[in-house]
Amino acid sequence: MKHIASHLKRSIKDAHVTERGELMEYFCQKLNRDRERDGFGKITLGRMAKTLEKIPTKDLYYLKKVCDDAQNFSKKFWWEVNPKNHTPEAIANRKVFKKRYDAQG
Repeated sequence: MKHIASHLKRSIKDAHVTERGELMEYFCQKLNRDRERDGFGKITLGRMAKTLEKIPTKDLYYLKKVCDDAQNFSKKFWWEVNPKNHTPEAIANRKVFKKRYDAQG
């Protein structure tokens, strides 16, 4: 017969599983695969939590979908997470660039 502590530890661990935690683990796995191939160190869950702390969970689902649809998951992830790319000035510059690009044909 097992000690009661062995049952409690297992149930406590399962209780702390959250949607946000699962998404962070998903991002870590996908990014670390590319980072390892490129010779960089792995991103820890703590670092990923700090990176994603200001992003609501519902937006993380959007981020996951956008990154999965992109050709390069890692590049798209880091571009989307960078707040400088989402300022009104940056959005206006993208629109101007797109108009010039479309005009060139």
